[in-house]
Amino acid sequence: MEARKGLFAGKGEILLAGAVIGLCAVLLQYAGNPANMGVCVACFLRDMAGALGLHRAAPVQYLRPEIPAFVLGSLAAALLGGEFRSRAGSAPVLRFFLGMSAMAGALVFLGCPWRVLLRLAGGDGNALFGLAGLLSGIYLGHRFAKSGFALPASQAQSTFSGLMLPLVAAGLLAARLFLSPDPATGSLGWLWSSVKGPGAAHAPLLASLGGGLLIGVLAQRSRFCTVGSLRELFTRRQMHLIYGVAMFLLAALVGNLVLGQFHPGFEGQPVAHTASLWNYLGMLVAGLAFSLAGGCPGRQLILAGEGSGDAASFVLGMLTAGALAHNMGWASSPAGPGPNALAVVVVSLGFCLAVGFWHRKAA
Repeated sequence: MEARKGLFAGKGEILLAGAVIGLCAVLLQYAGNPANMGVCVACFLRDMAGALGLHRAAPVQYLRPEIPAFVLGSLAAALLGGEFRSRAGSAPVLRFFLGMSAMAGALVFLGCPWRVLLRLAGGDGNALFGLAGLLSGIYLGHRFAKSGFALPASQAQSTFSGLMLPLVAAGLLAARLFLSPDPATGSLGWLWSSVKGPGAAHAPLLASLGGGLLIGVLAQRSRFCTVGSLRELFTRRQMHLIYGVAMFLLAALVGNLVLGQFHPGFEGQPVAHTASLWNYLGMLVAGLAFSLAGGCPGRQLILAGEGSGDAASFVLGMLTAGALAHNMGWASSPAGPGPNALAVVVVSLGFCLAVGFWHRKAA
């Protein structure tokens, strides 16, 4: 890993970043975001797909300000730190479908790696099976890396190319800020918006925007990444990044205990189901896809803010799958896995394994 200098260069700084991000997630939940979902990149991208009319599942439609704020916070930090580099060309189509596979697995489980930790910090025992699946998927990705797996190197691109996803993020955020709500339906102009369900639960706009920008800045400067931290632990026995993830979990747990948001158990957990095998398999697929692509969904948003068109392709793949998951019956609900969960898990796992085997080189 590249040595860092200055701000967020040492163990203390990654601990601080993890603690602040974990507390931001808990506080956003306390301010109105769904329970055990203060910040979940997969769930929030799914809600955004609904807000854009890409799916019509009424309970999960809302343009979450946190997502564009992550990208713009990362952009600002990268520009100030001299780390914005416009690049792309590292198998963008494969990365798009890896993003789709990751989202498919995450919505079978009902959460991204950040939400695995937030569900654990809220007392949801079902997340233990998701954590086991995530670790298994990342370890499988590590085994592919040891056998020589690598996607092609990215190439320098025009500055405008690297700014495309940040510009889209700015446009969506502007729409959220300036479109007037319809008193009858609650919709924001041409944006769809839930009137009940998880999509109707959200923190005040300025809190979401401020929290998202802060997380974007901290994650960019500290290289915070749940998948990357575990991959580094498996591959190089390096503990630097894992300290930040551990502090994220600890800060979220303490915050939930203080705010009365800790409710231990398996039954009746918010936006969760008790199908343990599916919790495991969903995050196994997601963990493998994230590992092959080089980072968790939060990290992909941060990289897109730094100018990576390849990370942007991954994010767009997640957004697409967030729509198809409801249109095609992949997504789980508190009642259990969707009717086509088995099909999407088998196809996504098969695709990820094919990518891993096909791109091995001499170790």
